[in-house]
Amino acid sequence: MFGGGGGFDPRKMQQMMDQFGIDLTELDAEEVVIRTPDEELVFTDAEVQKMDAQGQATYQIIGSPESRDRGEGDAAGAVESGDSGSSGIPDSDVEIVAERAGVSEDDAREALEANDGDLAAAIADLE
Repeated sequence: MFGGGGGFDPRKMQQMMDQFGIDLTELDAEEVVIRTPDEELVFTDAEVQKMDAQGQATYQIIGSPESRDRGEGDAAGAVESGDSGSSGIPDSDVEIVAERAGVSEDDAREALEANDGDLAAAIADLE
């Protein structure tokens, strides 16, 4: 299927991928971050490939991540400027939501916290 002699023929591989509707693209990613409840896995200089097949996109990351703890009050989760402290919601985001939705900053902060920091969702909830 992939040629003889223990190797594979890249041309045949591409033909098979085309036949099955698979498109493989190399992405020029600068950084990839995977967040779990307990940690962040940060890949810098990773090789990233995107495979589109039958309407589904699959990403493959090749590299060695740096692991960062995501515990409560951890500085790794804080935004550099304007961080409000324990909530992790930047003051600038609170101001944007409060202004757009016409509510107090306390109400805006509550909406942001309820929507995991998603500005658009917080504004939609308040309107």
